[in-house]
Amino acid sequence: MKDNTSKEGKKLLLIDDDPNLILLVKDYLEFRGYEVITAENGREALDILEQQQIPDMIICDVMMPEMDGYAFVEKLRDDARTSWIPFLFLSAKGQSQDRIKGLRTGADVYMIKPFEPEELVAQVEACLSRVVPPSLSTTSGPTIQVPSHVELTPTELKVIQLVAQGMANRDIADKLNVSQRTIESHVSNMLNKTNLHNRTELARWAIESKMA
Repeated sequence: MKDNTSKEGKKLLLIDDDPNLILLVKDYLEFRGYEVITAENGREALDILEQQQIPDMIICDVMMPEMDGYAFVEKLRDDARTSWIPFLFLSAKGQSQDRIKGLRTGADVYMIKPFEPEELVAQVEACLSRVVPPSLSTTSGPTIQVPSHVELTPTELKVIQLVAQGMANRDIADKLNVSQRTIESHVSNMLNKTNLHNRTELARWAIESKMA
């Protein structure tokens, strides 16, 4: 019997050029109650998104033909329609520098192949529970909680205001005339200060706290 009491209507986009992995992961997630659409590479996934099929979350391989996962997630974060979507990398590239690159490029979670299906489901559930799509009120979910003593530097305040506007790190860097790596460092510092998990939560906090 499917456990779909809390997943009904949740749509996942699964991107991988391995048909066997696509079949296995799709079947498992559908058994757990999710709707799953698939693509073989980033280019095909962009076509799906352009057809207004906006998923609640994306699970993506890193190394793929035509457009790899890194290039795809950068395009995803550059588009205000899709910048909020939780993104999970599934990759056989397990070195620490690979995980760091994946997270800095825009992923919320980086999982190593092979993986336990239950861990994948747990990560999906955790990501979906934290994110409120922009079409919904920012107050429709639990208020973002951060430590009361958090103070942002003037530059961090500028960055978080632009993050709340849906701007990607690259665009923020251009606007502030600094490197993208500098913006990534500011975002990382703010995540550490606030104990938040991703840019989406930072944006919600900025809006709820009247900073943006």
